[in-house]
Amino acid sequence: MIVVLMGVSGSGKTTIGTFLAERAGAVFADADDYHPVANKQKMAAGHPLDDDDRQPWLETLNRMMREWFEQGISGVLACSALKAKYRETLASGMPDGTVDFVLLAGSPELIAQRLAARHHEYMNPALLASQLKTLEPPTEEEAFSIVNDRPPDIVVEEILSHVNRSKGIESSSARVSH
Repeated sequence: MIVVLMGVSGSGKTTIGTFLAERAGAVFADADDYHPVANKQKMAAGHPLDDDDRQPWLETLNRMMREWFEQGISGVLACSALKAKYRETLASGMPDGTVDFVLLAGSPELIAQRLAARHHEYMNPALLASQLKTLEPPTEEEAFSIVNDRPPDIVVEEILSHVNRSKGIESSSARVSH
């Protein structure tokens, strides 16, 4: 199982990803931890990243997920993956159906409220509008979309049910593995 939890900052990727990885017996990685210093400084200053800033970062994340796949490791990656071409880079070189993308959605008001209530190393809450503008929502075929406005355990259960169905596993309580 390789799942990319995607969405704008404040959508709950890290919170849900941590719970999901724990529940599924998978490793968890937060894409934010893989940004180069220049990207972090740019975002901290309130400037959105452009595609050139993101490409090497996305390629690093793709290599990590390919290693998970090659080693038979289940993993959950929290990554904004705002554009279709970013998702293509993330899944590049992986067999079809290997990576499940899950969009964590929420109203702009809910997400802004979450961002206001937290302190992030470099994610400036002023960038939310830019992220919402950049987001290219995936189709139902490209990603499972879930509104993250309930307790994490309920959201995680729904995600696991979806991933299990996509892998042909009947019971949502079964552990999915690669």
